[in-house]
Amino acid sequence: MTGAIAPLDDFSRWVRGDLLVIVLLVLGAILLTRLAGWVRDKIMARIDARAIETDELVRSEGAKHRQVVAQVVTWSVLAVIYVVTAVLIVQKLGVPIEGLVAPAALLSAALGFGLQRFVQDIGAGFFITGERQYGFGDVVTIATAGVGQPVTGTVEDVTLRVTRLRTVSGEVITTPNGQIIQVTNLSRDWARAVIDVPVPAYVDVSRVTDILRRVGEEAYSDDRLRKMMLDPPTVMGVEKIEVDTFSVRMVARTLPGIQFEVGRELRARVAVAFRREGISVSAELDTGRATGSA
Repeated sequence: MTGAIAPLDDFSRWVRGDLLVIVLLVLGAILLTRLAGWVRDKIMARIDARAIETDELVRSEGAKHRQVVAQVVTWSVLAVIYVVTAVLIVQKLGVPIEGLVAPAALLSAALGFGLQRFVQDIGAGFFITGERQYGFGDVVTIATAGVGQPVTGTVEDVTLRVTRLRTVSGEVITTPNGQIIQVTNLSRDWARAVIDVPVPAYVDVSRVTDILRRVGEEAYSDDRLRKMMLDPPTVMGVEKIEVDTFSVRMVARTLPGIQFEVGRELRARVAVAFRREGISVSAELDTGRATGSA
């Protein structure tokens, strides 16, 4: 009878001691995780509020970088919390940590070969964050190893391991950082909308230049467009000559990420102005998209 009670007494003592500590460790880890997420959300909300107060059209480079850093720091803190909690729970379960050193070394060596890509992604994430290659809200074109066609989209999330983009059509593309071989940032500091206007060869070049210059002045005098442009659009001159047409280029320096909207608006204004002047505009003058790049 006494031998049967002894195991129950030991189990009851373990429940009141080590098991209670394990439960508290798990609850503490959950609370710390929630706290880290809450702090991150508060920091990002504050950064967004300051960015809106500064400029409603473009988020500053510093704000975008601070958001990436906040995300990465939060991710790192969560990883530390989980690892420390797991080690403490293993100790409370009575598993000797010293005895796990040799198996852990073998396991880490085995995982090292299998997780080379993971380590590569983490290392690339550190460089992307430290070098401020891009941040939240940037419009970028990313070329990845093994994929022939680069992807263009708006950065929605950046962690140490992956970068998530949303394309114009609404698709979400997640790219491991270690697979990125080239990044073209279309919204760093400023951008440029480039409009090539195809004109029939019989039209006088000076007349076309005057019309485009007038369109640029009218666009810059528009309050809505002027907020998007850094200076008046400039007519560069004849860019290309073909058998029956020549192309005249007009460029406009804009706020980062706004070149596409400005390009569409300028193309529409050019088409209307040429039609008003009786000049037939080629169908190559696409008013639906921008060809500008940073």
